[in-house]
Amino acid sequence: MAFTDISNLVKTSRPALPQIYAYTTPEIARHDGWTKIGYTEQNVRERLKQQAHTIDVVYKLEWHGNATFEDTGETFHDTDFHGYLRKLDVRDKPGTEWFEIEPDPAHVRFYEFRENHGVVEDAPATIEYRLRNEQERASEETASYARSHEGGEFLWNAKPRFGKTLTSYDFCKRVGAQKVLIVTNRPAIANSWYDDYEGFVGRDSGLVFISSAPALQGRKYCLTREQYLDGLQKGGPKGFIEFVSLQDLKGAIDFGGKYDKLEHVANLEWDVLIIDEAHEGVDTFKTDVAFDHIRRKFTLHLSGTPFKAIANEKFPEEAIFNWTYADEQKAKRDWDDPELPNPYADLPRLNMFTYQMSDIVADEVSRGMDIDGETVEYAFDLNEFFATNENGYFLHNDDVDRFLDALTTQRKFPFSTPELRDELRHTFWMLNRVDSAKALAKKLRQHPVFKDYEIVLAAGDGKLDDDEASAQAFDKVRKAIAEHDRTITLSVGQLTTGVTVPEWTAVLMLSNMKSPALYMQAAFRAQNPCLFNCGSTFLRKENAYVFDFDPARTLTIFEEFANDLYTDTASGGGTADDRKQRVRTLLNFFPVIGEDENGEMVELDAERVLSIPRRIRSHEVVRRGFMSDFLFQNIANVFRAPAEVLEVLQKFEPFKTPSKQLGVREDTADELNLDENGEIDIPQERVIGLAEGMFGEKVYGSIADELDDAIDAITIDEGGDPDDVFLDKLRSIFSDSIAKPLVEAANEKYGDKFRASQQKKVERRIKADVDIRLNREVGNFTIERNRIEKDRASQLDLAQTQEEADKINHAHDEKIENARQSLVESLKDSRDELVKSAGETVVREVETAKRESKKQAIEGNIRDHLRGFSRTIPSFLMAYGDEDTTLAKFDQTIPADVFLEVTSVTVEQFRLLRDGGDVTDPESGEVVHFEGRLFDPVVFDDSVREFINLRGKLANYFDDSRDEDIFDYVPPQKTNQIFTPRNVVVKMVDLFEQENPGCFDDPEHTFADLYMKSGLYITEVIKRLFNSEKMHDLFPNDRARLDHILERQVFGIAPTEIIYKIATNYILGANGEVGGDCDTNFVKADSAELAKEGKLAEFVEQTFGRKLRG
Repeated sequence: MAFTDISNLVKTSRPALPQIYAYTTPEIARHDGWTKIGYTEQNVRERLKQQAHTIDVVYKLEWHGNATFEDTGETFHDTDFHGYLRKLDVRDKPGTEWFEIEPDPAHVRFYEFRENHGVVEDAPATIEYRLRNEQERASEETASYARSHEGGEFLWNAKPRFGKTLTSYDFCKRVGAQKVLIVTNRPAIANSWYDDYEGFVGRDSGLVFISSAPALQGRKYCLTREQYLDGLQKGGPKGFIEFVSLQDLKGAIDFGGKYDKLEHVANLEWDVLIIDEAHEGVDTFKTDVAFDHIRRKFTLHLSGTPFKAIANEKFPEEAIFNWTYADEQKAKRDWDDPELPNPYADLPRLNMFTYQMSDIVADEVSRGMDIDGETVEYAFDLNEFFATNENGYFLHNDDVDRFLDALTTQRKFPFSTPELRDELRHTFWMLNRVDSAKALAKKLRQHPVFKDYEIVLAAGDGKLDDDEASAQAFDKVRKAIAEHDRTITLSVGQLTTGVTVPEWTAVLMLSNMKSPALYMQAAFRAQNPCLFNCGSTFLRKENAYVFDFDPARTLTIFEEFANDLYTDTASGGGTADDRKQRVRTLLNFFPVIGEDENGEMVELDAERVLSIPRRIRSHEVVRRGFMSDFLFQNIANVFRAPAEVLEVLQKFEPFKTPSKQLGVREDTADELNLDENGEIDIPQERVIGLAEGMFGEKVYGSIADELDDAIDAITIDEGGDPDDVFLDKLRSIFSDSIAKPLVEAANEKYGDKFRASQQKKVERRIKADVDIRLNREVGNFTIERNRIEKDRASQLDLAQTQEEADKINHAHDEKIENARQSLVESLKDSRDELVKSAGETVVREVETAKRESKKQAIEGNIRDHLRGFSRTIPSFLMAYGDEDTTLAKFDQTIPADVFLEVTSVTVEQFRLLRDGGDVTDPESGEVVHFEGRLFDPVVFDDSVREFINLRGKLANYFDDSRDEDIFDYVPPQKTNQIFTPRNVVVKMVDLFEQENPGCFDDPEHTFADLYMKSGLYITEVIKRLFNSEKMHDLFPNDRARLDHILERQVFGIAPTEIIYKIATNYILGANGEVGGDCDTNFVKADSAELAKEGKLAEFVEQTFGRKLRG
């Protein structure tokens, strides 16, 4: 079903009345003295009817009340009240909601709970918990793996709200861990780790909770390290869980920082290290160095978006536990325990709407873009669409205005009606640049609809890892939502991780984000559970939405999201059916609404999700007359192709530069150092040889000497932090001393071929290589230095005299100097390797760039030759194509002589390019196999279908409302197939009619095109004859009138077989829709040649004379 108005499709929430209820079952004797206490947000009696019907019992509703605290009005769940009852030693049946308490006392306890928030003095600190099935599996599988893999690492690919903290604690209990270290890149989640410790683990487990995180200061059971040690001396628990932020860890002396803290973290051997949010943001060199210094028996990684780790195969399949969004929503749908509430019920479903921007940027699409003086086709890009100039104004200002107006007026867009604006009160908009966000904020505040929204600019300076900026942005959002009914938050990456804004109901993707991990992190910002309090009523968020404006990108990411979190289908793995099934599964819980060919919104199935990006590509191919690089693949196969293949390709006339040579010789592949995959891979010995020849002992030796002198001449700046200055100088000296002379020498050798951009790239590469080599040793030196300084400080505290202090300083200065010298000597030992490696880096970069440039030029030339073939495809389709035409069958319906005439190659030669095959070298007699497959069958077949559909849509040439015809999509050929544009044809026929008034009103008049190309002239004549009022009076029946015109009034001669087929198919319809059973007057003959021979009149008389004479 198609929609032009999405108002009924966007429903973010439903009414909710959070209540606690209690009932008994008098007819069941074993329930005597027990009360069932549950929670619902629907009508209590309706809920109980559902339960009673399912379990077939008679119930008695004892009482129910609002699940809100008396003083704050905040809501709570039955699990909170259950915990209160357990603290009061009220027994319950494990895994149920039945408590051994009479209804009236339970009611009293309920009112107490609403007033005291469940605080019970001297009550047991923890309550029993029961893991959900998936949590149980994760904990058990990880424990089993840990028992058999000492020092192993395990990944939980678990989406937010999986319950990772509680499940992690359960895993630690299973393996009997006594020393647990939790490190997170997001200090903001400290509270969730502590809350689950206090609620479910507690001191009775034999584990105490230790942390110095500011967010946890003052929490009842959170100890400092000193408090733990004091308790240990008094007989307290030995085991402990310690929570540390990654920033704190890297700031500690023992992990590369300069602060005296966390020494015990380095000294202990930990049973379990838990790295929370172990995704791309944590994967840095300094982090790796810090983790290297943590001794542990097992590591558990937690992440919601581990695309990189899975793609890199960092973890074996048996060391990964998956719990994805689709898993969660399936569990929500399939929950069937009538006794217990659905634990997934509060988790909203995601829905995606994706739109094409073609209508909004139609002007750009039609006129193209001017690049370097050449008009090229417009390629839509969201980042470019919202780009700004140096003054902060949108480059496409009018288009952005049209976009905002479309959002608020066209009913298929999300803010177009009052109902939609009510549903989407608080939304999150993602852009690519800070300047774009600022410019959009300014426009929104002045827009007639969006001015009613509080606009929160959470872009900062664009740094994604700035926790302070993110915290400030979060505070701004919370304040705006508290004070305004409607808000829009603009971000360029902030607030996509580590924070929760439950009120957001939609995300607008206005950035050309291509990373599935980053995209889905942003998309899931709106999927947080939320119970809205709207005045005196509550609303439960049921759906969250993603609105996107780049369907090709979006649906590609959707497909990757469906597949790339599973090892068997990651990175393109698995069969097509496997991948489609994963998409189908995800669509069950994450529906996608997209635009169809008519711009109406339809729900997409798996086939469409996979095919729409293809359709967009095929549309591009057809629009460009099949002269698109999308059609071609495996171009690198040509570099090692036998001579016969090269000769075939050379026969295609290049579209851009006719007669240009292909540029591939027998030795081209070796000259470019292409590997078996067609990628440039210069052998190491070749690089070493070129580097030695270019730099030699003269350059290498000079650099080594300069490096030695520079290192030896380093002095410590006493005015600042001497060791940091020393290390900065060391890095700078190594980079500069190595990079500059090598780049200068390369400049002399390569000249203009060594471009400035390449030089900068080489310098960055050398600096990166130097940093990699220096950082580990420098990091270890830093740790050693800081330990020495720490020891110095502690000894100086004990010094009684200046003499003792001087002695201590002298001894520690010597230790520092020894550590420095050890570092310097170590670096000198690796100096030659560093210098030569850098020289090889220069050579490899420049030589690879040279070869890449040449390779790309040749590949471009090969594609240009292939375009010489592909431009013939529309003509073939006009003449011989139908719905069943595919790449595999393309050669089967075209006569061999016509194929050769139009393409310059034989059918067999085309098959060699398409399918590959064995080729015999005429000189050596050696049989060489050519892989072929130069055409992408998916794109080819999709594009053919697109063209055939378009041919059918534009077939009715009687329709004057059309502003295009199929020949707009058929490019000129190298043969005589050059089609006169329709507008020129119309003007010429207009002129003819002006000179011959009433010519189309006479049924005896005849019209001939003696050199047809497309049939456009004939169709224009037929149309005017058919629409003539006099002709209509003479032949009132449309079919009779058309038959008369086709049989008696129009004649045509086409010069070749293919032109004859093209013209007659167009005039009469590809399936005879216009011609019917008429005896028409169109023949194949070369009238130009006949005219030269003086035989044209005779031929016309012989062929058409009888009909011409009437």
